[in-house]
Amino acid sequence: MRIAILGTKGVPNNHGGFEQFAEYLSEYLANRGHDVSVYSPHNHTYQHKKWKGVNIIHQYDPEIILGSAGQFIYDLNCILHIRKSNFDIVLQLGYTSSSIWGKLLPRKSIIVTNMDGLEWKRSKYNKLTQVFLKFAEALAINTSDFLISDSIGIQNHLKEKYDKRSEYIAYGANVFLNPEERIIKEYHISPNNYNLLIARLEPENNIETILDGVELNNNGMPFLVIGKHNTKYGKYLLGKFKSNSKIIFLGAIYNQSHLNNLRYYSNLYFHGHSVGGTNPSLLEAMASSALIVANDNIFNRSILNDDAFYFNNSIEVSQLLNKIKLQHTSLVKNNKSKIVNQYTLSAINGQI
Repeated sequence: MRIAILGTKGVPNNHGGFEQFAEYLSEYLANRGHDVSVYSPHNHTYQHKKWKGVNIIHQYDPEIILGSAGQFIYDLNCILHIRKSNFDIVLQLGYTSSSIWGKLLPRKSIIVTNMDGLEWKRSKYNKLTQVFLKFAEALAINTSDFLISDSIGIQNHLKEKYDKRSEYIAYGANVFLNPEERIIKEYHISPNNYNLLIARLEPENNIETILDGVELNNNGMPFLVIGKHNTKYGKYLLGKFKSNSKIIFLGAIYNQSHLNNLRYYSNLYFHGHSVGGTNPSLLEAMASSALIVANDNIFNRSILNDDAFYFNNSIEVSQLLNKIKLQHTSLVKNNKSKIVNQYTLSAINGQI
């Protein structure tokens, strides 16, 4: 089949969870003999037309000039190209800026939409934008032939609010098997002697709450923050915590080997995501034998169950920082078993 994937910042991944998912899925489908295309911004760092057997279709993205509004033009450019391309299946990852163009999607193609998280709950958006996102969610549902939910919480929401059935398909990960201590030494840290957070630096990921908890705790262990900080909110966090020498902002890292090793050798791994569905970075932390401290919400609990520690505020974060990974190996083992038995990439990709 001819399959198109849109709604991402392109592959290879240099942005976030959807991009990581698109990377894994497109390669898997191409290896199974399908003609797969992934849409990518014109200014993506990868400028070739092929990547691991996947077609890369670059389209103009004015986001660098217009900010978030540029996403709407980028999505329109992708959809206009799709109209001319005779794809059998179009897979949309998210709906935030593409749904208003939903009626332009080709009727001859099967339109499948991964509904992402509850976008209208994200605190980074003002009230007017949140109202629009509720409208966009409804548009995406009404212009899609099939819906995918990446968590049980999203699946329940779509059923309760719209009486729409969706297929629950989580993301996946592969168990990390070959740790290399030399890699973390490049970051001037030692095994099990640092705590870690990997996320996009956005309010709904509870970065500030976690770091406030780090400031309240005096265990002295370095706390590494990995994520782009050249944004308005990222710069705010840098300014607020600049005097705390144990909080170290490393910026964005996309080298999977480095990320896996940093997770594997960490003492505690913090996952503050509170709005989206099943986040790929959470599964990768489980696959990398991290001891996880997660924000207490239905999305995280549905994956981790009782095999993690949970927090609601900075005081609880401060108290949890006294946990030691080596004393809780059963939680780590249980989460790794979930990856093997429920969330391997081959099993998840096979459900698409």
